[in-house]
Amino acid sequence: MKKLLFLGMLLGTFTVSAQDIYLQCGYLMDVTSGRLEKEKTIVVSGSKIKEIKNGFVNGSKKDQVVDLKNKTVLPGLIDLHVHMEEEFNPGTYIGRFINNEADVALQATVYAKRTLMAGFTTVRDLGGTGVNIALRNAINRGVVDGPRIFTAGKAIGTTGGHADPTNGMRKELMGDPGPKEGVVNSPADSRKAVRQRYKDGSDVIKITATGGVLSVAKNGQNAQFTIEEIKAITDTAKDYGMLTAAHAHGDDGMQRAVKGGIKTIEHGTYMSEETMELMKTHNSYMVPTISAGKQVAEKAKQPGFFPEVVAKKALEIGPLIQDTFSRAYKKGVPIAFGTDAGVFPHGLNAIEFGYMVEAGMPAAEAIASATLTNAKLLGMEDSLGEIKAGFLADIIAVDENPMNNVKTLEKVVFVMKNGKIHKK
Repeated sequence: MKKLLFLGMLLGTFTVSAQDIYLQCGYLMDVTSGRLEKEKTIVVSGSKIKEIKNGFVNGSKKDQVVDLKNKTVLPGLIDLHVHMEEEFNPGTYIGRFINNEADVALQATVYAKRTLMAGFTTVRDLGGTGVNIALRNAINRGVVDGPRIFTAGKAIGTTGGHADPTNGMRKELMGDPGPKEGVVNSPADSRKAVRQRYKDGSDVIKITATGGVLSVAKNGQNAQFTIEEIKAITDTAKDYGMLTAAHAHGDDGMQRAVKGGIKTIEHGTYMSEETMELMKTHNSYMVPTISAGKQVAEKAKQPGFFPEVVAKKALEIGPLIQDTFSRAYKKGVPIAFGTDAGVFPHGLNAIEFGYMVEAGMPAAEAIASATLTNAKLLGMEDSLGEIKAGFLADIIAVDENPMNNVKTLEKVVFVMKNGKIHKK
């Protein structure tokens, strides 16, 4: 009989039903309407949501039941601006000379797990050395725990610009980096850089349209690409199906980016009313990163935390972002959630919600920006961003109603990604 059973299993005659997971939810947030639905059970089968039932349902004896009866349950959160390879500290700048790729990779696994445990099941990594591509692959293979990553690989800048990796080095170390290293100086360079990112395995394209705060360079806001270079980047990215993002503090560079076809503007510090109208016309999104602005301004007050040239920019630019976000939101500029985590500690991403609400955005809209909006921008609106039958089972839970206390999102108590429970 045992031999027949074994043979039957080998030939597919017998089937063993997989275990489903029943999440009994006290409150379930409908991010589309911004309302809470009471006493629901989410049935998870494999990596997907099978169905949502009314009341608290147990399933069969073989199924697993998770008691979230006194919790509020939401879709996994999505952060459109992180840097998984690093976490700024006083040793960051010297670390680039002494750390090997293996050092960066091992530390990145810590940041990835911390991000996932904070309830962010998907992120867009907007620039590193390329280790972020290997990290994405390792997470996808189940080698390490972390969020689903859409990565830009190495960001694209201009010579001496914000993403030039040799800024601040002595002459003999500077060399002459080109498109392969993410440094461009013409439309032809720009096209080659995008194609190289695609070849390297990047999912999205990020450019540094203006100067930045943390680069060892004097100007933090000047325009650094011509519109022809930007158009070459966005046209090529479109050919390869890649979403485009532009770091931008200064208004001129921002306008060039929007007119050139960039989809998301990161930071947007000195955004003018004219640029806000332009973004509405072109359906470009602001990714505010208020948290990063506040954090770098505070760190800049600590002697020696940043090089002097960086500290000066941090004190000038950092405190302005929240006010710009407030004006842009009230003006009707499309908003996507992003934090710039890595500039500040990973895992604290949810502090951005409090700053958004403080600036005038209702909590329900802030949450929608980190779920519905970001899923759509990533081209994943049919599988992420909602708790819905057929969607991937990315599910989190918190203790309180986030519409009444948005800071509850800073203390996520349950995390499921792709149907696997990571935190309970």
